[in-house]
Amino acid sequence: MSAPDTSKPLPAVSVIMNCYNSSKYLREAIESVYAQTRKDWEIIFWDNASTDNSGEIAKSYGPGLRYFRGETTVPLYAARNFALKEARGRYIAFLDCDDMWLPEKLEEQIPLFERDEEVGLVYTDCILFNDRGKEKRLFDSVTPHRGKVFDKLLFCNFINTQTVMIRRDAIEDPENFFDSRLTFSGDYDAYLRISHKSKADYLDKPMARYRVHGGSVTSRKGRRLLVDEIDFNIESLKKNIPDFENRYRKGLKFMERRRDIQASLLDWEDGGNKRARGRIRPFIFKSIYCSALYFLMFFPYRVVFKPLHRFYKKNPLSDMS
Repeated sequence: MSAPDTSKPLPAVSVIMNCYNSSKYLREAIESVYAQTRKDWEIIFWDNASTDNSGEIAKSYGPGLRYFRGETTVPLYAARNFALKEARGRYIAFLDCDDMWLPEKLEEQIPLFERDEEVGLVYTDCILFNDRGKEKRLFDSVTPHRGKVFDKLLFCNFINTQTVMIRRDAIEDPENFFDSRLTFSGDYDAYLRISHKSKADYLDKPMARYRVHGGSVTSRKGRRLLVDEIDFNIESLKKNIPDFENRYRKGLKFMERRRDIQASLLDWEDGGNKRARGRIRPFIFKSIYCSALYFLMFFPYRVVFKPLHRFYKKNPLSDMS
């Protein structure tokens, strides 16, 4: 690993790109960084022991891209920590290898930090799209918030990681910023920690294109992990935020509802219809979705849920609604 060139000024932005066998869309992603109207950036490209030609593609871009390769494949959030450790910029941004930025992203986000030193995170709207050409705006489905947004994030993660920029000073421990024990919610966990201590701001315009793939967290294994990770998030908040249960009671109850809905689907799939209904019974007058789900759970899972799931999968963009 070569030492960084200290003869040049440090970049304003370090762009974290974690890669594992991502050659299909990789050039589009990298070139969207090179197309930025603001040029004082570096790419920290962490190759997570890919077995395809992703490494060769990345290394072909020259000194603007700093290439690192892990000896073994590790979980995503562990790899993000490795990449973050190499970052030199005042601000940190993230770009996955199948997504793209719009050219003005860096130029338009940085002034929001410079205008208010208390802002630790800036995000933007983005365009969700799939390989069939269907598109929609993220902010058409979720409401963005600025300022002290911690309590709002408890109810909905309205931040898309491809749009995020973080002030480096807001990251207390770069080597352990992301919790490597998490599979799905490591970004969300990090945003909760930042937003509890710092302000957030946003641009009400799309600055990234986010590729939506079919699948989502609908498998049994994925749902089980999601239940466990919501529990993890809750326990982490209780541990790290004084009097969390009383200060943020409504947000806590909402997180518990999300967890119980996912757990009820697991029970339903196992044939425990009565147990599944029992989990969501407290919520049937608080949510039309829970009311409908409660009624459907009188019927066998394979008769009701699987056909609905097949219909749902025909529209991958619904995964981001």
